[in-house]
Amino acid sequence: MRLPIFFAKRYLFSKKSVNAINIISGISVVGVLVSTAALVIVLSFYNGLEKFILSEYSVFSPELRIEPAKGKVFSSNSEKFEQLRHNKKITSYSEVLEDKVLVEYNHQQFIGKIKGIEPSSLHTHASQEMILAGSLNLQSDSNYYAILGALVQANLKVPLRGGDDQIMLHIPDKNASVSNINPLEDIRSRPITSNAVLRFQPGFDDLIIVPIDFAKDLLNEHQGVSAIELYGNNDNSKALQKEVQGLLGKDFNVKNREQQNPTLYKTVRSEKWIVFFIVTIIGIIAIFNIIGSLTMLVIDKKQDVIVLKSLGANDHLIQNIFFYQGVMIAFIGSFVGAVIGLLFCLLQERFGLVTTNEGSLFDAYPVDIRYADFAIIIATVMIVSTLVSYLASRLNIKGFNRRSLLDSN
Repeated sequence: MRLPIFFAKRYLFSKKSVNAINIISGISVVGVLVSTAALVIVLSFYNGLEKFILSEYSVFSPELRIEPAKGKVFSSNSEKFEQLRHNKKITSYSEVLEDKVLVEYNHQQFIGKIKGIEPSSLHTHASQEMILAGSLNLQSDSNYYAILGALVQANLKVPLRGGDDQIMLHIPDKNASVSNINPLEDIRSRPITSNAVLRFQPGFDDLIIVPIDFAKDLLNEHQGVSAIELYGNNDNSKALQKEVQGLLGKDFNVKNREQQNPTLYKTVRSEKWIVFFIVTIIGIIAIFNIIGSLTMLVIDKKQDVIVLKSLGANDHLIQNIFFYQGVMIAFIGSFVGAVIGLLFCLLQERFGLVTTNEGSLFDAYPVDIRYADFAIIIATVMIVSTLVSYLASRLNIKGFNRRSLLDSN
């Protein structure tokens, strides 16, 4: 065992001659401990919120979405798309036709986004959790039904159940003749009965989901589609995305959920790391207690330093003694803090210790423990503590030598 580490362990774990030094060393350990535990708990809570938000978004968003690299629509009548439709790795395949439309109900109007999909695909990946009221049925025999976004229903005041809930959709006819005298002839209008209302979800609350055949008739677009939405049968979506992109080539963009809504993902993740840096700065202030602890220890061990110097110890060896003690304080505090933070998160996950107000989306704050975050937290605390210990030990030994020189004169 190296001599500086031996002395550092003796000074840390042996009884000090001055009780104040015991207290200051304990405060230093507690400061590192609390900082580490706070970082673990805060990041785990934000991980839980991130997982919850993204899981809610994934209910409404396809796993993969194929869009044209250029233009708004494309033809899906090719062998490549037929291969995708029969690919065993894909559980749901739906052609999609989208556009902005004017929605009218009971003299109320709202500009929404019509989304035509294959009705059979909806039952493959969707669940009743998506619906605030109504059912997922889009078509019954020759009757078409619409599922309204929460914002559409709220603005038009469409009844959630029963009543005359037929809405009218209007859109300019892209194939209208320039010779038409009556402007109304340039507008295509179709009625449809609303069958359900989606739960509120930002980015999807202005949707009107309809069968794709109805959308093609309304938009007068019988050959092209806006996108193709896919769901896979395993968790390896990256491999499926790479396979689909390789099949379709550069003429199409195959987007995963993050690429479909990059702003949401960046916002959620950036908030987590902003809070991490804020808590880290607060923790650094607590870690600076190590300076006071080492300063008091150098004063307390003045006679020991004099004896070591008389035995031939140089300043580097003496400096390392106090440096290693600072590192040990940081290691003990960060390790115990990480364990306490982990235990609290496990208890929160199991028993929901911290609850939310009534009416919230969840009863207790969600927690998601990611062990990669533990490595980042401990590494951050140890790096900061090591730098603080090095500066403190070096400055204290220089100050000690200066005082010794003045005393000898």
